[in-house]
Amino acid sequence: MQQQQTTTMNNQVINFSPGPAKLPEFVLERAQKEMMNYNNTGISVMELSHRSSDFTKIITKTEDNLRKLLNIPDNYKVLFLQGGGTGQFSAIPLNLLSHKPDLAADYIVTGSWSAKAAQEAQKYGKINTVYPKPSKFTDIPDQKTWTLNPDASYVYYCANETIHGVEFQYIPDTGDVPLVVDMSSNILTRNLDISKFGVVFAGAQKNIGCAGVTLVIIRDDLIGHALPLTPIIFDFKVQVGNNSLYNTPPTYSIYIMGL
Repeated sequence: MQQQQTTTMNNQVINFSPGPAKLPEFVLERAQKEMMNYNNTGISVMELSHRSSDFTKIITKTEDNLRKLLNIPDNYKVLFLQGGGTGQFSAIPLNLLSHKPDLAADYIVTGSWSAKAAQEAQKYGKINTVYPKPSKFTDIPDQKTWTLNPDASYVYYCANETIHGVEFQYIPDTGDVPLVVDMSSNILTRNLDISKFGVVFAGAQKNIGCAGVTLVIIRDDLIGHALPLTPIIFDFKVQVGNNSLYNTPPTYSIYIMGL
């Protein structure tokens, strides 16, 4: 899909790109102002040590802002990771499949992104698509027609399939099975009851900030179940234990998110 742009009378470009989206002008102006000298440190945010007190304040503020905006309950952790939403196609099964002994998960495939996620998850466990693949992705079959596995470790879906234009207008009911949602394109566009989910994740570049950081919100009881083959930077327990600072995080993207 080609990037779409229009130009207004004052030469400001309105960006309809399917990739990184438009940022508020005041955010760009603030970032510009602080580019060469952040908070009188004499250096740019891009140059700040991720273990410095200044960056600790940045990442703490960013998390606090998100907790307030999304009303995130205290029994959920917030992570700022790399690898994009596509990285979570691997990280989710690697961390959650062993939550139950069958290493099984249900996937609601409604378009390209959830199909890719299901395909990746098949490398690590038993993946059930809850209804047969349609000839075209044009709608969401009634939940009564789904075949859900009560012994699944989790149920996965993509809230808004941008390529096929299929968006959930409700939160699926999965009973006691944890629900995982990819909200990369519609997070922060409406009120959301985080407590209905086990995991919520989103690439920042649509509605939260600039490209480079992935937001992961995970319930406490789902942490600590990573498969032995999980790369350490994708291990949620390791990242929680290090406040997303196990390795150098995308510091500037986290800073923009916090603005």
